Amino acid sequence: MTANESAAPRAAAPDAASAPADPEGLAQALAQCEERARASHEQLLRSAAELDNVRKRAQRDVEAAHRYALEKLAIELLPVKDSLELAVQSAATADAASLREGQQATLQLLARALEKFGIAVIDPAGEPFDPTRHEAMMARESTTAEPNSVLQVVQPGYELNGRLLRPARVIVAKAPA
Repeated sequence: MTANESAAPRAAAPDAASAPADPEGLAQALAQCEERARASHEQLLRSAAELDNVRKRAQRDVEAAHRYALEKLAIELLPVKDSLELAVQSAATADAASLREGQQATLQLLARALEKFGIAVIDPAGEPFDPTRHEAMMARESTTAEPNSVLQVVQPGYELNGRLLRPARVIVAKAPA
């Protein structure tokens, strides 16, 4: 034997003592091997079919989630719509005070619905200007506010679970000239 042959692992070969010597024994061993191969093949086919079913089920679930993702938000917004419709219907006959109360109640309904879904108001009055969360509409001289701070909020911003939906539109203070 050469050095390479002795270092290489030997292939598992049946030795003469363990192999059946008669043709009937060989036929029986072959039949057993064929049965194991058939069973393994059937198991492979079942596993592939199950994997395909899981993939299709997951795809249907994702499609349904996309289709109905806004369902809960829509349910929360329906009372707001109802309140606004009632206000429009009663606008001709109601007095200013009751219209104002109705508007405040509708606004509270909307605020609760937005809050329930993680939509938070960004109201940065008095805070330092942050260009990642605020949009400067203009700069105004101020002797009372720190330079580069939010002097006035023109339109509040909104974030959804910490992600900016709309920046707050603000007037920024600047030092007097």
